Amino acid sequence: MIFHGFYNYNYVGDIVLARCGEGKTFDYDKYDDLVVLKDKKDSIIGFNLLNASKYLGKINDGLINFSDSQIEIFNELLAKYNLAPVVIDKTPRFIVGEIISMSEHPDSDHLHVCQVDLKNEQTQIVCGAPNVEAGQRVVVATVGAVMPSGLIIKPSKLRKIDSNGMICSARELGLPNAPQVRGILVLDKNKYNVGDSFF
Repeated sequence: MIFHGFYNYNYVGDIVLARCGEGKTFDYDKYDDLVVLKDKKDSIIGFNLLNASKYLGKINDGLINFSDSQIEIFNELLAKYNLAPVVIDKTPRFIVGEIISMSEHPDSDHLHVCQVDLKNEQTQIVCGAPNVEAGQRVVVATVGAVMPSGLIIKPSKLRKIDSNGMICSARELGLPNAPQVRGILVLDKNKYNVGDSFF
């Protein structure tokens, strides 16, 4: 199983939130500090590891950069309960993008339809942030990203308009000292390059 994990001690606690499949959690099994999340078909779609630092040591906030030894420990824990091992999805999911154009949503007074350059592709994202503008460099959670809240980013339609990703606020990214107000995180163009991984 390919998976990726998130950690945010201040926002969630000492818990690794790991996903390895799409879908909503319908059921779960708990083995000591390991919670195995399952969908309606009883397929494993993720794990929550409670008291995570006890097992994995120091864990970085945000998208976890698992070391080989941490994955080995995690897989030993899975093997203890006769569960299949995992491998890490190394694909960056939080990409620096640039909003190349923006138009008003035809069926909303607050949504905007943005065309976003991610260097290797251009994508359309519907965004409701009050401070979004063309020309901004931003953090894009691409399809497949798992937010610190556990939300999985999927292709969707917002009032009949396709949206493939999310332009993120500092709060949504779980960044330290994030302002608790609505609005996307606007990046300094001198420090961030389009197409780079944000984390």
